[in-house]
Amino acid sequence: MSTANQVPPGPRIYNLFPLLVGPLPHWKPHLERSKRMEFDWLFVNPIQLAGFSGSIYSIKDYYAIDPRVIDPSAGPPDSQLRHMISDAHDLGLRVMMDLVINHTAVDSPLVTAHPSWYRRGIDGKPIHPGTRDGNRKVTWGDLLEIDNVADRDGLWRYWIALAEHYAALGVDGFRCDAAYKVPGELWRTLIGTVKHHRPGITFFAESLGCPFEDTVRLAQSGFDFIFNSSKWWDFTAPWCLEQYHQTAPLVPSVSFPESHDTERLAAELNGDQAAVKMRYAFSALFSAGVMMPIGFEYGFRRRLHVVKTRAADWETPAWDICDFVANVNRLKKSRRVFNEEGALDPLTLGNANLFAFVKWSRDRAERALIVINKDRLNTQSFSTGWGGQFLTGIGRLEDLSPDGTLAHTPDYQACTVQPSGIHVLWAT
Repeated sequence: MSTANQVPPGPRIYNLFPLLVGPLPHWKPHLERSKRMEFDWLFVNPIQLAGFSGSIYSIKDYYAIDPRVIDPSAGPPDSQLRHMISDAHDLGLRVMMDLVINHTAVDSPLVTAHPSWYRRGIDGKPIHPGTRDGNRKVTWGDLLEIDNVADRDGLWRYWIALAEHYAALGVDGFRCDAAYKVPGELWRTLIGTVKHHRPGITFFAESLGCPFEDTVRLAQSGFDFIFNSSKWWDFTAPWCLEQYHQTAPLVPSVSFPESHDTERLAAELNGDQAAVKMRYAFSALFSAGVMMPIGFEYGFRRRLHVVKTRAADWETPAWDICDFVANVNRLKKSRRVFNEEGALDPLTLGNANLFAFVKWSRDRAERALIVINKDRLNTQSFSTGWGGQFLTGIGRLEDLSPDGTLAHTPDYQACTVQPSGIHVLWAT
């Protein structure tokens, strides 16, 4: 057995999308399934009262629970939330929720109660946030931007009290939405204060698309993890490894094969189960943490929608890869090298259809060779004779491939990888 117990395990996160599963008292079977798949965190998108648009990321009242996730016959909303969290804790799952403090719903009572908390244009009117989609500017008319430097005393106290309120209900961590749009000093103050009162609470920065200097700022602001962009990597372009090498020394990251913001991978890959499984295994082994949204295990194809999704959108499973996900998650937690972000070196195996890299534990005591067949149609072969730095000075060598399908000679000199296969050789 490896020395995995010498470092904290990287988070294995199951994203339970609240609109898809309905009222809180109905969540327990999903919690139990996530535990069977060896997840140890439950991430819940916003469940607070939404504004007029109905988007769960357009929060009207931070202290009220949205009626779409409440069973009117099951008692007070806070009690239903406490029971869900208690069920999760009983299963050994920690609970993470979204913390959205860079904007509110346009119809939030805070707009009139605290007008100075909002950014305003030259006309004096509050500003709607937006983004660019290619050459097109997108403006979110249901949102108003918060000015997190205008009232450092009152506004910052409000955000700290909000986080501590949900921590008191049992929440163990927060995914901080668009974290790079919030001043680093506010994060340092909020995170430091909450952790002082509740040691062990964990903060995750949603930082996709932000410049590297913003990632550095987030790492210096007290975040425990950031989310990385490996989901979009083609295993060829250099950017993903470059980002890893830049951020790994600063703050560990979380990978995901899809999210509530992306198309379903089963739809993107036209129902190619082997390719879907490979992308999950890669996500789990590439970085310290991994996240998977509900429905991924069943090959759901309908994209999650922050306004329109309902429990009626639950799909007939195209497949059931729960056992595979559990195997990958067990592999991840069993070896130290997969729970931290040590050196990562690409490796040429003499076959352009294969991508391979060697991942090292930080103390260089463990290493893993991860080989990915980019070819979705054909088997590919390689020889560990190309292994270079992976083979130098190894002691014990184990085949830990999650599907157990790596065909090889006894000395591993000749290996065959199935279409969309991913194979793992681990060594000390």
